[in-house]
Amino acid sequence: MEIIRFADLKPEPWRNGGGVTRQIAGHPGTAPGPGAASGHNGVSGHDGGWDWRVSIAEVSKAGDFSPFPGMERVLTVVEGELLLLTVDGAEHPLEKYRAFRFSGEASTTCALPTGDVRNLNVITRAGKYKGFTSIIELSKKRAHPLFAGQLGVLLQGQATAADETHGPAALDRYDAVVGSDSGSPEILGRGFLAVVSIDEVTG
Repeated sequence: MEIIRFADLKPEPWRNGGGVTRQIAGHPGTAPGPGAASGHNGVSGHDGGWDWRVSIAEVSKAGDFSPFPGMERVLTVVEGELLLLTVDGAEHPLEKYRAFRFSGEASTTCALPTGDVRNLNVITRAGKYKGFTSIIELSKKRAHPLFAGQLGVLLQGQATAADETHGPAALDRYDAVVGSDSGSPEILGRGFLAVVSIDEVTG
């Protein structure tokens, strides 16, 4: 069972001073960190040869998002009240736990009408991978399994992760559990879990 501890992730400050990003996972695993050429959204605007990336960004300043040609994005506010996203001229008020999909090529800016927010970002290469983010409420009686191609990120509350060979391990906020089809880890507790799925596009 693999647990990615949020406290161990390296914070990457944005070039414009608007926030900080911590990369949870990416493919390939050698994907460049976001610090070198980061725009307002805290991740590199140039094509670094990666196909998908999952990160958490702390946004403290309004501004532009870096373009991601050939990519698709799913953004979910996981802390804070509201992020006002303008995509190709259209305004989209994003409330907490509402996943929003948009093109990485779109001209995108953000405003913070209610103060700082923290976002869960999923970026995938269009036509090769498709990313999804679902927010579920955890239960102490019914465990939630995580399968291959999934990450479970604890957003709020108290929870443990366990599988066939590992006993319950306590999760801290924003810790991520890597799914598996062999002895799938299960999450048990109270609170909210983001389940990020990265599906390979076939056909």
